[in-house]
Amino acid sequence: MSTLENKVVIITGGGSGIGLAAAERVIKDGGTVVITGRDTEKGAKALSELGSERASFHQHDAASRPSWEELVAAVVAQHGRIDGLVNNAGLSASASPLESETGAAWESILATNLSGPFHGMQTVIPVMRQQGGGSIVNVSSTGGLIGLPLTSSYAAAKWGLRGLTKVAALELAQKRIRVNSVHPGMTYTPMTAQSAGLVEGEGNYPSAPMGRVASAAEIAGAIVYLLSDDASYTTGAEIAVDGGWTAGISPRALLGDELAGLLLP
Repeated sequence: MSTLENKVVIITGGGSGIGLAAAERVIKDGGTVVITGRDTEKGAKALSELGSERASFHQHDAASRPSWEELVAAVVAQHGRIDGLVNNAGLSASASPLESETGAAWESILATNLSGPFHGMQTVIPVMRQQGGGSIVNVSSTGGLIGLPLTSSYAAAKWGLRGLTKVAALELAQKRIRVNSVHPGMTYTPMTAQSAGLVEGEGNYPSAPMGRVASAAEIAGAIVYLLSDDASYTTGAEIAVDGGWTAGISPRALLGDELAGLLLP
């Protein structure tokens, strides 16, 4: 079991979904977590669900550099250190062809999904360098590993975050600051249930080779591994948690349900 004993971790967008699941795992593994978000009511609800004295909420706009500076200063003042940063906050975009994507949508998505992690990394790096190391986990997407149509702004941000992760990992390795990315596939959260109609359970997502969507807890497991000392020699990695989606074409998508059922055990 990985352990985060005595580690302080910031998780942006920690009020629900993957961020909240990651916060639960951090606490379970002995760490202290600061979840952030714009919505204070959502933050208060998340704290109630976490039910731990080792959890706190900080109102924060991930797209704002001053908001990052205020957050980091507050966490250092309260806890004295920052051992982990999970850049999880992000916006999804409505499906739109490249030629009709609006400039406003483009700017908004990149401000939160790419510039936000950039500002966050720049702000925490001096703290981590001074204390002798740390771990940064950037939550990208399978849309940052393969091309998905109708996602131009989202894809640009998630591919950009993947590249930023690689560069940071190389630059910071000698400082013992590890930087990795996690690439979730379709994941069941309250937001995706509403926006994409995702349903939990085996067989409810045949597009994935495993035939189902992920739970938020399954994505959180990869995040917490990368935060922990169990991943002490892992940096610059990209971990796809997607049920095999980016491995290739699902046998059932290629062959059809009936033929795949005959040929596969």
